[in-house]
Amino acid sequence: MAELVYRPVIGFARTLFKVWDLKIDCQGSENIPRSGGAVLVSNHISYLDFVFDGLAALPQKRLVRFMAKESVFRHRISGPLMRGMKHIPVDREQGEAAYQHALSSLKSGEIVGVFPEATISQSFTLKSFKSGAARLAQEAGVPLIPMALWGTQRLWTKGQPRNFKRSHIPVTIRVGEPVDAPRDQYAGAITRRLRDCVQDLLDAAQRAYPARPKDTTDTWWLPTHLGGTAPTQEQLKAAEAI
Repeated sequence: MAELVYRPVIGFARTLFKVWDLKIDCQGSENIPRSGGAVLVSNHISYLDFVFDGLAALPQKRLVRFMAKESVFRHRISGPLMRGMKHIPVDREQGEAAYQHALSSLKSGEIVGVFPEATISQSFTLKSFKSGAARLAQEAGVPLIPMALWGTQRLWTKGQPRNFKRSHIPVTIRVGEPVDAPRDQYAGAITRRLRDCVQDLLDAAQRAYPARPKDTTDTWWLPTHLGGTAPTQEQLKAAEAI
């Protein structure tokens, strides 16, 4: 079936990247299979992460079908686009339907994108991973492809204003080697191994990142262990409990 929506959206996104003059450094795209199903697993620090995750698959001529919260599909603008690109709506109260939809896509040879942290990490550090990605890969008999993004939080993230100006922001993308998901292994163990891979890629992306905060007022996008002022996961949990 012709991709009547996805490819024009890709073209529009690439135009925006040029307008914003983003400095995109993507390495490891060759680890994404040119054919067959796979589960693409990424950290989640920005509302735009799915765009950059999908960008990493383009050199292999692959389009990624992302699992996204169902409310995005109800929006009058994003809804038709998400459905046209064959992304997968996730209703957290009826998660089995989304799981089966993703499983069917994988078995038909699609790449499905998953954010196993489920929500944006406002600390910009990895949260715990849910095991759904590992279970999907096991049941479909496909590999898991770990990847990490850094810099996307400076464009648009939770709790911060959007920055869509021509600000020359670097975005670093790292894609790792496939992680097997044997059916005879515990999904939790596979998930822990997968998270370790994403953490290694995130560390590498942060080391390679060419920008630093301009001054003491520009440290919000760095986690505390890198000298920034982003809230820690413990602080975020304490704030939620109040």
